[in-house]
Amino acid sequence: MTTSRTTLPEASPGRRRRWRYVAGLLVLAVLLVVGGRLAWSWLNPLGERSIDRSQPVLLQSIKDMSRFEAATGTFQVVVDLEKDANFLPDAVKGTRTLFVGAGGVDAYVDFSAIAADGVTVSQDRTEATIRLPRAQLEKPNLDNSRSYVFAQQRGLLDRVQDFLSGSPGDQRELYLLAEKKITEAAVASDLRARADANTKAMLTGMLKSLGFSKVTVKFTDEA
Repeated sequence: MTTSRTTLPEASPGRRRRWRYVAGLLVLAVLLVVGGRLAWSWLNPLGERSIDRSQPVLLQSIKDMSRFEAATGTFQVVVDLEKDANFLPDAVKGTRTLFVGAGGVDAYVDFSAIAADGVTVSQDRTEATIRLPRAQLEKPNLDNSRSYVFAQQRGLLDRVQDFLSGSPGDQRELYLLAEKKITEAAVASDLRARADANTKAMLTGMLKSLGFSKVTVKFTDEA
């Protein structure tokens, strides 16, 4: 029995040189495209790049904390601020902005305000009485990631002014107004009462774990 085997013809030296030439052209084309993009990114007159030249952070002060953060309230408000011109229609001069402000308010009890005789302990060290100041509210802390301009209407002159100045307008007034409204809402809420109750529960549990069988926590405005 005879087995036949077919042998493929070898590529000629000229054909191999052509394939190498074509492959070299492809590699060169890829390098030119990549290099061109890099060069354009550097030479493009309209391109932008960010350079951080900020100075090192300077520590200005350190304060010892002597207060108990007893409660935190989360608030959100929609600020509707409108500004009109005296003798011009809103389409010409005037703005109206809807701003969503979101942030938190902390309620705390200042332990450093406890009087010298604010803590009394019985002779057998089984009873303790503490007189505390009432909880206070911290300044609202707006969350920039959740605070934003929802909608805005501007007159023709306002749009021209913003275009010439290159700025969409100062938003500090919106933030300050949102903080003011959140502060008013926090004062009207039960946030301070919740902080008072949490402080009493914390001190009672801590002193009882230290061996006091009877713990009385009062506030300075209580009889």
